[in-house]
Amino acid sequence: MRRKLMALAIAATMVPVAAWADMKAAEKWVDQEFQPSTLNRQQQLDEMKWFIEAAAKLKAAGVNDINVVSETIDTHVYESKTMARAFEEITGIKVKHDLIQEGDVVEKLQTSMQSGKSIYDGWISDSDLIGTHYRYGVIEPLSDYMSGKGKDYTNPGLDLKDFIGTSFTTAPDGKLYQLPDQQFANLYWFRADLFARKDLQDKFKAKYGYELGVPQNWSAYEDIAEFFTNDVKEIDGKRIYGHMDYGKKDPSLGWRFTDAWLSMAGSADKGIPNGLPVDEWGIRVADDKCTPVGASVSRGGATNSPAAVYALTKYVDWMKKYAPPEAQGMTFSEAGPVPAQGQIAQQIFWYTAFTAGMTKTGLPVVNADGTPKWRMAPGPHGPYWKDGMQNGYQDVGSWTFFKSTPDNRKAAAWLYAQFINSKTASLKKSITGVTFVRDSDIRHEYFTKNADKYGGLIEFYRSPARVAWTPTGNNVPDYPKLAQLWWKNVAVAVTGEKTPQAAMDSLAEEMDQVMSRLQRAGMKACAPKLNAKSDNAKWLSDTGAPWKKLANEKPKGETIAYDKLVQAWKEGRVK
Repeated sequence: MRRKLMALAIAATMVPVAAWADMKAAEKWVDQEFQPSTLNRQQQLDEMKWFIEAAAKLKAAGVNDINVVSETIDTHVYESKTMARAFEEITGIKVKHDLIQEGDVVEKLQTSMQSGKSIYDGWISDSDLIGTHYRYGVIEPLSDYMSGKGKDYTNPGLDLKDFIGTSFTTAPDGKLYQLPDQQFANLYWFRADLFARKDLQDKFKAKYGYELGVPQNWSAYEDIAEFFTNDVKEIDGKRIYGHMDYGKKDPSLGWRFTDAWLSMAGSADKGIPNGLPVDEWGIRVADDKCTPVGASVSRGGATNSPAAVYALTKYVDWMKKYAPPEAQGMTFSEAGPVPAQGQIAQQIFWYTAFTAGMTKTGLPVVNADGTPKWRMAPGPHGPYWKDGMQNGYQDVGSWTFFKSTPDNRKAAAWLYAQFINSKTASLKKSITGVTFVRDSDIRHEYFTKNADKYGGLIEFYRSPARVAWTPTGNNVPDYPKLAQLWWKNVAVAVTGEKTPQAAMDSLAEEMDQVMSRLQRAGMKACAPKLNAKSDNAKWLSDTGAPWKKLANEKPKGETIAYDKLVQAWKEGRVK
């Protein structure tokens, strides 16, 4: 009896000791790494205690490690190298967080979907695949999971309403399929220090008849590109260019276009997030707002419409006339750092994911006090664009889970996904990677005090304007299969092998062919059902996409003073 009592006493002391050790780890990470936070210290520790207790159940079931994957950007590097280690020390579950190129993430995801077996326990993949996930039925709808098998492993403090991107990860059935992990937008970028020079302002106005400022339309962007490239030519003895882009025949060339280049020109229908019935890829859906019926104009789509051809034409022309000659041979990752080198006056399509790398001391585009010489603003619109259309693209890398993943491993990966986006840790992650997911982080006093270091990013994300920058939407039935068609067709327009019209005709036809095959691909919902071909004249219109060709595709340039634009954001106006 005495021996039994002693054994019980020893057993009773073992659990508190383990819990104490985990809480000591939590205290270390909260105090030394996860500051500042939108939570106070005690709230952070309470949240960590919940993660410890939830993980204990999974460890008791034999889950000691998980494998997850994401693309390689600063935010995910921080997650993989720092936050995964914190999760392991606090919960006891080891995370192997692989970092690979975005194209490889999509390829591996596609392979897993086709095999029916996921090679990772969790994925951070773009919400661009939301239409794919909804139609094939192999991805776990988080709405169902959080109220079902994952209920015990869903953080009571998750606060989904605080996430700014959940509308982009919600399918036509109203269910949330992915949890946002990082977001960044494509915005206009410019050298505010150069635009503020009185001598340049006077020269520009004398030539074009309006003020040098943030371009509101593509005409003004083109005028500014011409001005800096061919009139200014040099700044402080160094060559200056009025535009930057990339044109190498590479999968990343497709992102330039699928990431809403056509909609910036105005090729889609009105409607946020992506235009209905015709979206930014030019895909039309039927009256059910879900069934794709064609991409080519002959089937009611807009991929080869006048607005789309105009968009591709300007892309090719601007790169050849106003960008550094080497731009045509660059990929996305090679071109990204170029503006930081000081020779670019403006860039129409710049990802805010580059913000962290553009604010380092010593760069030609950073002042001695650490503030940037550059600013960011909403991208200008093409002549086909109308109020109520999508303004541009926003990347929303989001946690995605397969139904086929074993329950306990999925639960552990779900815990990790929530951990790195918890209120305890998300503000520090936002500061490190500058890719926001929580509204509470964006509005924290840290970013109020340091807003001048981010070139307008904080004002943008605090404004109502941000909702008009959206990822690829639900009209795209199979992102992996359709996305790969873009770069090959765009490339032949860059090289001059085909005219922009011929290139877009080919792209639209290939998209229709793929969607025709998808009609028989076993989709669970909203499979494509193509319209019969007809004369283009049946569809071209001045009331909806596909839009008729405009008689004048270069109206007078319009600009706005940057200070007025920022003030509008601060007052809660879009512009």
